[in-house]
Amino acid sequence: MIVISYDISNDRKRNLFSKYLSKFGHRIQYSVFEIDNSERVLLNIMADIENKFVKLFNQEDSVYVFKLSSGCSITRYGYAKNDENILQIIR
Repeated sequence: MIVISYDISNDRKRNLFSKYLSKFGHRIQYSVFEIDNSERVLLNIMADIENKFVKLFNQEDSVYVFKLSSGCSITRYGYAKNDENILQIIR
């Protein structure tokens, strides 16, 4: 699992980056995504950030990628607690 947090000043670049991340994970805060996928997909995301997005960023922009191992503990409070439960809707 990785958690990506970003602060990108340009609206167009920020929207492009968030749309890209939303294909792989879900938004847990306005500028924070949680991506839980295979190691190969996570490596591809990191490569895309390096090869496609870094050249778009300027000195005011920042992106943090936190790699979490399977042994890491995540504690959620408030509304975030809902993310711990898998919701299935059957019709």
